[in-house]
Amino acid sequence: MHGINVDAGFSCRISGFGASTTSTIGPISPLRVIQHSLVLQRVARQIFPTDKLKIEPWIINGWQSYGKFNKAPGVGGQIAWRPNGNVAFVFNNYYGADTLGIPGRKRFHTDDSVQVKYYDKKDKFLDKAAFSFTADVGCEYGGGVSCHSSKPGAPAQYFIGFMAYNRFWFKKDKFGLTLGGGAINNPGRYLVLLPPINGATAITGTPYFTEIRANPFKGLDGSVTFDYMPSQYITFRMEYNHRASNVPYWSGPGGITPPGGNTGPLGSFVPGFTPDLRKQEKRYTMAILVKW
Repeated sequence: MHGINVDAGFSCRISGFGASTTSTIGPISPLRVIQHSLVLQRVARQIFPTDKLKIEPWIINGWQSYGKFNKAPGVGGQIAWRPNGNVAFVFNNYYGADTLGIPGRKRFHTDDSVQVKYYDKKDKFLDKAAFSFTADVGCEYGGGVSCHSSKPGAPAQYFIGFMAYNRFWFKKDKFGLTLGGGAINNPGRYLVLLPPINGATAITGTPYFTEIRANPFKGLDGSVTFDYMPSQYITFRMEYNHRASNVPYWSGPGGITPPGGNTGPLGSFVPGFTPDLRKQEKRYTMAILVKW
């Protein structure tokens, strides 16, 4: 046994390999497969059977976290295994009751990632290469929905997604190029972030983009990211990202705010107003990332 930590209270968390460092494989704006930041109240124990393996059970019940709704804490955990300096695995699992007003509906979700550095030649122009792959699978059951197959009065409600990225480092890590993308399928839209049309929130909802049983949502994205890293503390980044969905979702030039600002109750219908939602989005991003 190499150690045990106990952690309780509020914390910010992004599960997976996400990090704002010069060596991060993923780009700025992937389709949201694992990019869910949580501010939560939790109790966790980190157990290190070896110096390469961490086991972390969770009990979660806090603001903006899984398990907040229906006064039911969520349970889950993470297993992180790094057998050597070239390979890393992270497995996250969760179970709880998360749907507001429907305490009989339960949710299971697993988020699993692998990262592999498969090339490392310090004296070459191309000096490193690595890839990451993340798979997300989950479903809901009870409260009028089912996990696997649609039944009368209980349509299938699940989440399947993946993201894959390959990164190359050049000239002693001063330049980086990342190529990748991902896709999701989420009938019921229970993990699709609600567009804030007329100030809508996940609690208020909106008639302009409903998130109810059997509502379809499929999305995909692809990106190209170029980094210039003159030192380990700063990165200059340029990125192109293309995102698409099977239903209008992305904000178009006309925007999603009524003329004159949000009108009436948040997310409500506004006579004469139609949000400009599109099925595709092309985004060009320039950014500076600083670590100190």
